[in-house]
Amino acid sequence: MIVVHHLNNSRSQRVLWLLEELGLPYEIKRYRRDPKTMLAPPELRAVHPLGKSPVVEDSDLVLAESGAIVEYLADRYGAGTLIPETGTPARLRCTYWLHYAEGSAMLPLMLKLVFRRVEKAPAPFFVRPVARRIAAQVQQSFIDPQIALHLDYMEGELGKTDWFGGDHFSVADIQMSFPLEAAAARGGLDATRPRLQAFLERIHARPAYRRALERGGEYVLG
Repeated sequence: MIVVHHLNNSRSQRVLWLLEELGLPYEIKRYRRDPKTMLAPPELRAVHPLGKSPVVEDSDLVLAESGAIVEYLADRYGAGTLIPETGTPARLRCTYWLHYAEGSAMLPLMLKLVFRRVEKAPAPFFVRPVARRIAAQVQQSFIDPQIALHLDYMEGELGKTDWFGGDHFSVADIQMSFPLEAAAARGGLDATRPRLQAFLERIHARPAYRRALERGGEYVLG
């Protein structure tokens, strides 16, 4: 039985979705973020030294990092369907998006989250205006333009093919869901980029996506 160590409001939701798409049985072990720090609980360190989610157990294998997990599960249980065959141009394109999602797209979105919290964080009255001004300047001069650059790039790519991996739905789309949902929550993704909006609407309508939400529970990206 596959076991998913699942943290609320996290990347592990993608793993549940993939397992639902593959029709595989799995068990969920749930963890909740600290409401103040929003960090994962220390119990996750007993599963993996980094103490983060997702982590998947499959027989004797313990695997972290959502991209590695998605690729492993698709290769082992869905090769040729949700992931193209190894050595093909389609596989290279799919692999690109698996890495791009976390390697490039998520960085400015994570910075956006951090600097938004800096703006709202409690601080001595004489420090607060300075901290907020610096946070606002960094967002306006660097973070927001970087997010816009990536959103424009992704919008353009979806003008070439129906899905990120090509003409058919694949694990590339599952992996890309998280940065795009984060962008819709805090990165300015709206109707001005209709292809990305339509992509989110399509994935949210998938039965497997809905089943994963029912099993995974709370999933709100701030």
